[in-house]
Amino acid sequence: MVAAQRWRDTGQKRPPDEVSLSRPHWSDVVRRRTGGWILEAAAAFRGPIYDPVLRKTARAVLPILFRGRGVVCPCCHRTFRSFIRRYRWDALCPGCLSLSRHRLLWLYLRHETDLLDRPQSLLHFAPEEAIEKHLEAAPLRYVRADLHPRSPDVTKADITSLPFHEGEFDVVLCSHVLEHVADDRKAMAELHRVLKPDGRLYMLQPVRLENAATLEDPFVTARWQRRRLFGQRDHVRIYGRDLISRLESAGFAVTPERYSRRLPWEHVRLYGLHDEPIFVCRKSALTL
Repeated sequence: MVAAQRWRDTGQKRPPDEVSLSRPHWSDVVRRRTGGWILEAAAAFRGPIYDPVLRKTARAVLPILFRGRGVVCPCCHRTFRSFIRRYRWDALCPGCLSLSRHRLLWLYLRHETDLLDRPQSLLHFAPEEAIEKHLEAAPLRYVRADLHPRSPDVTKADITSLPFHEGEFDVVLCSHVLEHVADDRKAMAELHRVLKPDGRLYMLQPVRLENAATLEDPFVTARWQRRRLFGQRDHVRIYGRDLISRLESAGFAVTPERYSRRLPWEHVRLYGLHDEPIFVCRKSALTL
């Protein structure tokens, strides 16, 4: 059953902006894959030229290639014929290069939290470009940190030894970081340390919920082995359902939010969202 028939059968209204949910035309498939090839070629450089030159070029060329009104990016508020196919059909925004998880996190922060409504202190580790521009405009004490900072405004920091005081932040954002970190338990402890009592950590991680235990092996060091076992050549594990117990061991009370499942199906399609849990981790308000 094609997608267009599926939404008719469920009795839902036609998706916003007259989004076509029928089988994509062959030209759309070519366009999506061409955009993916462009970014794959850009990523192959992985050097200083990639950020300042190729990303700028991609942002200038891809919106023209994907011009249309088939999807909407909530991060840059622009419409395109489709998102760029990279691993999934809904992966990359042609305008701001946001991924599905960036769009999901931004929608959740905007509509389900008070982060943007009142002055707070926020630590954003490995900040995503598509999100940080919105956070900079909010009434926040906004601190960005990364092991490999791309600008002088980002603090150089190792997540297993953060250069911040205990209880310094109300909120921490950390998305798709710990799968790269050898000692993830120490990193979790550090994220807990820098939060104020009753502070919140919003975390996204690659996770296979069908697996009870995390798959990791410190002796797997070859890139091809890591890609085969963990999904990416620079990953050192793939989490299972025990990610929650690891976070709880660090002192957090954890609630997995399946936010995309609470949205109408047409909005999931419109914004190019993936069914990925957001782990809402709260530090206890009690201090011993």
